[in-house]
Amino acid sequence: MHKGLPRQQGLYDPRNEHDACGIGFVANIGNRKSHGIVDQGLQILGNLTHRGAVGADPLAGDGAGILIQTPDAHLRAVCGDIGIDIPPAGDYAVGMLFLPRPEGPRGGRLRLMEALVKSAGQRRIGRRGEPV
Repeated sequence: MHKGLPRQQGLYDPRNEHDACGIGFVANIGNRKSHGIVDQGLQILGNLTHRGAVGADPLAGDGAGILIQTPDAHLRAVCGDIGIDIPPAGDYAVGMLFLPRPEGPRGGRLRLMEALVKSAGQRRIGRRGEPV
């Protein structure tokens, strides 16, 4: 991971830089997928704990996390194993829900999610529990 600032060149002057605490961005400029990018994203997230990204309130999320590209090959294999046929890459999305364990509240949240998906003109194509 590169730390520091590039040297002055063209219109860029590192003296104009300032902290943007609270945001991190990692990418491969050659558009190559790599688990190393995820590792670096998690390192950045760990560096943001001083900004409150710690889940201090057990009843509410703090919004901290990482956003990654959908791992199509992995999802295709996992979904195929449980009989879910997913559309071509780029034609679907994945939602991860952290649901209550009791069936009553869980069912209510799932019905709400179904309604929200339908109201957006979309359809749910499958659901599975995440192995933990």
